[in-house]
Amino acid sequence: MSDEPLISLLIVDDHPVVRDGLRGMFESAPGFRVLGEAANGVEAVSRAEALDPDVILMDLRMPGGGGVDAIRELARRGVRAEVLVLTTYDTDSDTLPAIEAGATGYLLKDAPRDELFTAVRAAAEGRTVLSPAVASRLVSAVRTPGSGGNEPLSTREREVLALVARGTSNREIARELFISEATVKTHLTHLYAKLGVNDRAAAVATAYQRGILG
Repeated sequence: MSDEPLISLLIVDDHPVVRDGLRGMFESAPGFRVLGEAANGVEAVSRAEALDPDVILMDLRMPGGGGVDAIRELARRGVRAEVLVLTTYDTDSDTLPAIEAGATGYLLKDAPRDELFTAVRAAAEGRTVLSPAVASRLVSAVRTPGSGGNEPLSTREREVLALVARGTSNREIARELFISEATVKTHLTHLYAKLGVNDRAAAVATAYQRGILG
């Protein structure tokens, strides 16, 4: 029996069959605990506040409250859960708003079971998870710099960004660079501003597009 703590989940999808399938899949695998379900974004926010899960599996297009609005509201309320979008849609109009709203990762529902488990574990650690199709769309969509200028990144900011691109968590970055987690967050805030982005996934995509990461 592993001593690893269980990763708690909230499953958000408007289709009961999908929710049942995901619940069964995670409950049959070691290391996960499903705390509850929600059928739309509005319900997801209230359930997340009540249950305090580690990770929220979030569908995007749902009657009665979509996923992107829910992700924004969760961020606004300071809910600690990481959001992993799990959807059938990989169009730019779905992907980019979800990432910009603060989703930690974005997977398609046809992802293999093991890939989904790995993604949830990574999301629980605050690491960015993007399916290959979504990652390539995200990079190609970042054509122009955002509101940030072209101010160059410092050496330390580049080091932090390179580690983020490798999927390293803030805690691991702090350990590797011998700095505090608070300092890591400060560096991230500064490099987000310089790149004109709001989160890790967009920072990595923008950095590749500008040639900062190769």
